Amino acid sequence: MKLRLKISFVSVCLLYSVLSYAQDSAMIRKKASREPLLDKIYFGGNFGFQFGTSTFLDISPLAGYRITEKFSAGIGVTYQYYHYKDRYYDLETNVYGGRVFGRYLFTNYLFGHAEYEYLNLEAFDFFPRRRVDVVSILGGGGYIQRFGRNSAIVAMILYNFTESVYTPYANPVIRIGVNLGLR
Repeated sequence: MKLRLKISFVSVCLLYSVLSYAQDSAMIRKKASREPLLDKIYFGGNFGFQFGTSTFLDISPLAGYRITEKFSAGIGVTYQYYHYKDRYYDLETNVYGGRVFGRYLFTNYLFGHAEYEYLNLEAFDFFPRRRVDVVSILGGGGYIQRFGRNSAIVAMILYNFTESVYTPYANPVIRIGVNLGLR
């Protein structure tokens, strides 16, 4: 039942995005096609860290392309380092992978976000340790605060619809990052 609800929610979100995209006027597409290529490309991502008993480092750059004024898509890579040490345990691992995403701006500040993410990580459930592949489908929304023509701070709350025992983070997934345009 829970999986059906998740699949229904994702389907409704995707259908809404497709219908909203289809309703974009020809004028918006013409305006977007007249923009120079460099104005449509942006870079950004997330950087996070924590030190102490648990050490965590996350470097997740991304590159995006504005297809229209409201819709953009892109790719990103992820590298995460975990180290946990106390009296009884000393665990260390590296996580790496990539993602493909799409964003639709509902207003100048609010957007919907859908993402397919692949991660490869070390599982600590059996010895000897082994690496496993984790695939996640994330969806949600966010807030964008622009501070220049092509630059912004982005905050998102996402839900992982395919959460598993190996997923390295719990729902909801909260991300805060920066997007920077080329010009």
